[in-house]
Amino acid sequence: MKQQPIPHWPGRMVGPVHVRSTPEGAPEKAVFVHGLAGSATNWTDLMDELKDVVTGYALDLPGAGYSPAPADGDYSVDAHARAVIGLLEEVGPAHLFGNSLGGAVAVRVAALRSDLVRSLTLVSPALPDLLPRYGPARVAAAATPRIGEWVAGKLTLVPAAQRVNATFAMVWADAGRVHPDRLSEAIEELRRRDGLSHTAPSMIGSARGIVAEYFRRGADNLWNQAARVVAPTLVIYGKLDRLVRPAMAAKACRTFRQVRLVLLPRVGHVAQMERPDVVAAEARRLIGETRLGNAPLAS
Repeated sequence: MKQQPIPHWPGRMVGPVHVRSTPEGAPEKAVFVHGLAGSATNWTDLMDELKDVVTGYALDLPGAGYSPAPADGDYSVDAHARAVIGLLEEVGPAHLFGNSLGGAVAVRVAALRSDLVRSLTLVSPALPDLLPRYGPARVAAAATPRIGEWVAGKLTLVPAAQRVNATFAMVWADAGRVHPDRLSEAIEELRRRDGLSHTAPSMIGSARGIVAEYFRRGADNLWNQAARVVAPTLVIYGKLDRLVRPAMAAKACRTFRQVRLVLLPRVGHVAQMERPDVVAAEARRLIGETRLGNAPLAS
């Protein structure tokens, strides 16, 4: 029998976003940013692993999870980055974590506000890669005008359990390892979000936002911003990732200034959910190095 998973951390509104946090008292702070179609609960298990070294704050990006739709309807990476910066300004300088879309957002935040980012941990970050692949092609289709809305409408006709199972099969290396309780929670959450008017617009808008970043040129291209990140950086890829090519590790190694790469076997797109113990061990090492003086402590 699989070990019973811990409950998701309690949440509250912090400005315009909903934030789940671990109990205060750890020596430092961390902020966690989820990926497309995800939520703060994607970080529950990793936050538990790290709760003795960081007080964790995982936000639901605007329109995701329990966060309301933004008043301006902006779901771009820039808008998500502003939401993360707002949370960092509230809690103070922190170790920043991002997965997938959240990884892209975290890179932009770290490039723009180095004063708020103590270290950067990226799990399968969705940085520009124009080599065709099935998973990203689906995201691009969802981002296409009219097609995205049509697909979103059709998906609501598919039972929530079927959609959740399909998602886990895509992002986990082995969906059979998902605990039944976590599966049930995800199904109930999807049913709740099916009843919200902003669910489809937030998904489509965020998909369009990340696709736009793949074609952005100039200084604000995400790879160019990655080269400007001064925080010590850990980048984790799963060898069996179906969405982000593990081969992008080589480009990450060439681009980030202070970087350590970890390539995990038998892991897919959400290493923080599949192997929170391993991700936590690597993050602890980075946080420890930062505390020893590889980056300035917050004043």
